[in-house]
Amino acid sequence: MVFGATTFGQFVQMLASSTEESEVRDPWVTRMRSMPTTVVSSTLEGPLDWPDATVVSGDAVDIVARLKEESQVPLRSHGSLSLNWALMGAGLVDRIQVTIFPVITGGTGTDPVLGGAADFDLELLEHRTLDRDIQELVYRPTLHLRRR
Repeated sequence: MVFGATTFGQFVQMLASSTEESEVRDPWVTRMRSMPTTVVSSTLEGPLDWPDATVVSGDAVDIVARLKEESQVPLRSHGSLSLNWALMGAGLVDRIQVTIFPVITGGTGTDPVLGGAADFDLELLEHRTLDRDIQELVYRPTLHLRRR
């Protein structure tokens, strides 16, 4: 797992306020916590309240490029939007998973999820319906090149 400091802090806070029986500690979160984790941050210092987590400061693109070369398994990131925008812009993201929930938050939503990101073309690789309404889409992003 690779996190930026803000998203990592949100996960730690969410888990600290939950109990073992809480829905927050579902199998997906339990699996995520069991993975070796790198937190890219210039403000956090270790040790962290997370199993097998390391804080690394520096340029996120350089850090993740090195991790991709060294890792024998695909890297994952959850949230950490500005980190992921930088990684996508550098061509380091192989897949992006988008989950569509059937709600419109025009009045209550505040930040567009991909606002501030570069323009990308998306090639659909996988799709599935999680329940009657929720869709999970997996894409391969490539930087959109504008033609003049």
